[in-house]
Amino acid sequence: MARAAVRYVCQSCGTAHGKWAGKCDDCGAWNTLVEEAAQTAGPPSKSLGTGKGRRVELSSLSAQEAPPVRTNSGIGEFDRVLGGGLVPGSAILLGGDPGIGKSTLLLQAAAAIARTGAKTIYVSGEEARAQIRLRAARLGVSDTDVLLAAETSLRDILTTLDAEKPALVIIDSIQTMWSDTIDSAPGSVSQVRACALELTNFAKRRGVAVILVGHVTKEGQIAGPRVVEHMVDTVLYCEGERGHQFRILRAVKNRFGPADEIGVFAMTGGGMTEVKNPSALFLGDRDERAPGSVVFAGIEGTRPVLVEFQALVAQSALGTSRRAVVGWDSGRLAMVLAVLEARCGLQLAAFDVYLNVAGGLRISEPAADLAVAAALISSYTNNPIPARTVVFGEISLSGAIRPVAQAGARMREAEKLGFDTVFAPSRAKSGDAKEDGDKSAVRIEEFDELRTLVDRFDPGDNA
Repeated sequence: MARAAVRYVCQSCGTAHGKWAGKCDDCGAWNTLVEEAAQTAGPPSKSLGTGKGRRVELSSLSAQEAPPVRTNSGIGEFDRVLGGGLVPGSAILLGGDPGIGKSTLLLQAAAAIARTGAKTIYVSGEEARAQIRLRAARLGVSDTDVLLAAETSLRDILTTLDAEKPALVIIDSIQTMWSDTIDSAPGSVSQVRACALELTNFAKRRGVAVILVGHVTKEGQIAGPRVVEHMVDTVLYCEGERGHQFRILRAVKNRFGPADEIGVFAMTGGGMTEVKNPSALFLGDRDERAPGSVVFAGIEGTRPVLVEFQALVAQSALGTSRRAVVGWDSGRLAMVLAVLEARCGLQLAAFDVYLNVAGGLRISEPAADLAVAAALISSYTNNPIPARTVVFGEISLSGAIRPVAQAGARMREAEKLGFDTVFAPSRAKSGDAKEDGDKSAVRIEEFDELRTLVDRFDPGDNA
């Protein structure tokens, strides 16, 4: 009897290897190769040009099509991240840390959509139906017509969905599903890829919105092959710190709306509640006179958001100084510190530096450079930033402060919350600040060089 062919598949990137090794040659991950049976392919076709395939219908780029009809979930922040609601036939992948609130949010959304009369099915491969009912009772949605299933067999799930013809299906989670056509364990790369492909094809074929819940790795990425993120139409991440009540739902990919859009929620005993004004919430407990505290006017998707940066620069008691960052890029912090030392003369090598974004929000845009630098300078000189001041601007390696996009929207958001001063790049370099900034009543202090900001908060200056 011939021996069945086997291969070793990396559970991190999905690369197949002919033999086992401790390290994946493709992604560099250690101890991720798992033995799987090789899939047998049919005999190759003698010719691909013999007319056996069907002719594909072509259409003009200028053809007019009606926009997709969306279904509102009734949860404004959830619909905002999706681009205005659920699109029939769309596949959505939602990832996040364990216990961050993914299942809670989706059960609330399922209940809200079921109240509109749309048939909704919630399939769980991790919990029994009794456990889901207990959560529904805590959330106050037990009276809705959400249909529950506790199943992991993909064949049985698809058969049920074909018969029920729902409008929305939630699969919690894709790592627990298994297909009997794949000879590997549930959660493996092959199983995740095959199950995600089948569910995505079902969504397109039947016009059903399908939401897949995905586990994440220690690095915060959705576990399994990255090809799953390419299959689906929308990829969402639920972010937040365990010690904070705030949760951020962020779209990193969206074929039906803007990417990088965020929705802000607060985790309460009754579930996830919407935060209509996140800027006011993030700044609610701020100490305006504390050195190292700076308010940054950022843009998240299409929404301006004010958030507090907190910095602490303290004399190091060790031979090697420490750098700790929460909510911002550590590499970006190293760059700002290098510019402060090389271009502005601040001697920070012997100091520990701690940087935190209040509220659990993660900031990635370069416009936060100037706010971080201001927080570091304020803490280093023990000189607080003037009250009711917001800061934004990008720092170049030469120490110049570069303009950023949507300066007018940032200033209008600051004015709406009672701020009267803005530290910003020169308006002569910022095109949209010229156009939009004139509509704002805030006072603008312009900075062309980072050195000017350092001189502004010199310990000998009582400004």
